[in-house]
Amino acid sequence: MSIDPSIAFATQPLAAPGESSTGKEPLLGGSLRQEAIWVDEDVCIGCRYCAHVACNTFLVEPHRGRSRVIRQNGDSLERVQEAIDTCPVDCIHWLPFEQLPSP
Repeated sequence: MSIDPSIAFATQPLAAPGESSTGKEPLLGGSLRQEAIWVDEDVCIGCRYCAHVACNTFLVEPHRGRSRVIRQNGDSLERVQEAIDTCPVDCIHWLPFEQLPSP
């Protein structure tokens, strides 16, 4: 079983239930973030906390059981930061786009 890359382009709400869109989301013409969310998959223990908190941003890869960013602007900054803060092994980081590791 492999991850379908089209999941990153699936239509999902910009805001989580109970939250409203601000109109500042890049999809709606807002500004892009200056940093990217990055998961150090070698450190990740697969606890799934981040995927439960920010399900439009993180996905747990089924083969290795590690979290992965599937959409940079999937959730609000607050929700993404909450997901980062819940990580028990501190493997999710904000990095400037130019510092992201090559695939």
